[in-house]
Amino acid sequence: MTTLTHRGRGKSSDKKPDSEEDTAADRDLNDEDANDSKDIRLTLMEEVLLLGLKDKEGYTSFWNDCISSGLRGGILIELALRGRIQLEPLTMRKKRLLDRKVKVLLKSDAPTGDVLLDETLRHIKATESAETVQTWIELLTGETWNPFKLQYQLRNVRERIAKNLVEKGILTTEKQNFLLFDMTTHPVSNATEKQRLVKKLQESMLERWVNDPQRMDRRTLALLVLAHSSDVLENVFASLTDDKYDLAMNRSKDLLDLDPEVEAPKAKGAEMIWAVLAAFNKS
Repeated sequence: MTTLTHRGRGKSSDKKPDSEEDTAADRDLNDEDANDSKDIRLTLMEEVLLLGLKDKEGYTSFWNDCISSGLRGGILIELALRGRIQLEPLTMRKKRLLDRKVKVLLKSDAPTGDVLLDETLRHIKATESAETVQTWIELLTGETWNPFKLQYQLRNVRERIAKNLVEKGILTTEKQNFLLFDMTTHPVSNATEKQRLVKKLQESMLERWVNDPQRMDRRTLALLVLAHSSDVLENVFASLTDDKYDLAMNRSKDLLDLDPEVEAPKAKGAEMIWAVLAAFNKS
């Protein structure tokens, strides 16, 4: 978050209880998706995985290692958008986003109702000292040399997210034989939902292009950052004609090439999005 309202030590009748603030954050989150499907609500992680899945085969590219980190980055952004975590407020630091000393702070440990999000919240709450965005992505992915911090790794993330999408009626479950082993796959069964998601991102770079990240819907901006970081952004624009494909890719490149250090202080409630982009740019 770019700003914080510091809580006073005295009592105030204007202060909302934490649970009420969390409910308001979740309600605002739904309001941002007012033009989306009223029947299905997807997390950023679910949207990224859906974009990366091959529709008929039901799995992501075997050579795409970026998506694992991208999903963990999506968890941090989702928690921030839901008002559960935040970066150190600007008033408490003079560090740059890329500085490893800029910490992720727990704002509320109220359950979100999503297993992966709530598991991550418990990890963040359990740490003795706050960690940075980049460190949390590494810890949640299991990329750490510290054996005492392996407990923070989120396991079977793709499969767990895929099962959520199965429960929501977007994917189905099949077994495929790959000569030496059998693998559970999740082909797309609700193509309409994936097409809606793809169309939303395509339009954000074409018909609804605003040329200003501060005017973009926060979840759309977050999804573009995560799709890029997960190396699935080209999948979004693959169905476009050549001229529209080039235009969309050029505009997305211009957007993603912006300096997170410059954009984050201007971003109302979206500082974590730019911090995640900065972490991936550095890695």
